[in-house]
Amino acid sequence: MANVSVYNMEGKEVGSIDLNDAIFGVEVNEHLVHLAVVQQLANNRQGTQKAKTRSEVSGGGRKPWRQKGTGHARQGSTRSPQWTGGGVVFAPVPRDYSFKMNQKEKRAALKSALTDKVQTGKLIVLDELKMDEFKTKKFAEVMNNLKATRKALVVVADNDAKVVKSASNLPEVKTALTNTINVYDIVNAHTLVLTKDAVAKIEEVYA
Repeated sequence: MANVSVYNMEGKEVGSIDLNDAIFGVEVNEHLVHLAVVQQLANNRQGTQKAKTRSEVSGGGRKPWRQKGTGHARQGSTRSPQWTGGGVVFAPVPRDYSFKMNQKEKRAALKSALTDKVQTGKLIVLDELKMDEFKTKKFAEVMNNLKATRKALVVVADNDAKVVKSASNLPEVKTALTNTINVYDIVNAHTLVLTKDAVAKIEEVYA
């Protein structure tokens, strides 16, 4: 089992914790991690782009001039793509970019992402994270104490409104619950901060 230090909100080491190798010590599967990231980004795409083809733009009902004898190139409609106000060739239409990964692949990708944070020393375990009031400045101090001021993902076990609200105004900090963490957020974070309760819940769910 991987043994990592546990810190308090002042940034002082207050003990250590053994992490379950079934989650934090697996063989990193970079392909599945990549696939999970691509899937999340694809699933978040709105796919709402739309342009009109020549059959959808208004006007152009009759032939603009006769076929022969005018000196012009032959034309069948003023709504053809080469005309101003005409349709778009191969116009984009709304589509769904999402695709599925099976549950086993998702879990393997998440475990790989968590393991990578342990192996690269970018995982910080916090004994507890409690806020007495809604205070962004106080939360920023905690992040400074932990040296987690650059793209930090803070994962807590329970939805504590004071913690979430206090962190919401910090552009470099994102909070998540143990049941909402995903591979993209973990990979995208420079530092992953887990409370001890969050570690216990993750091990309970994914072990």
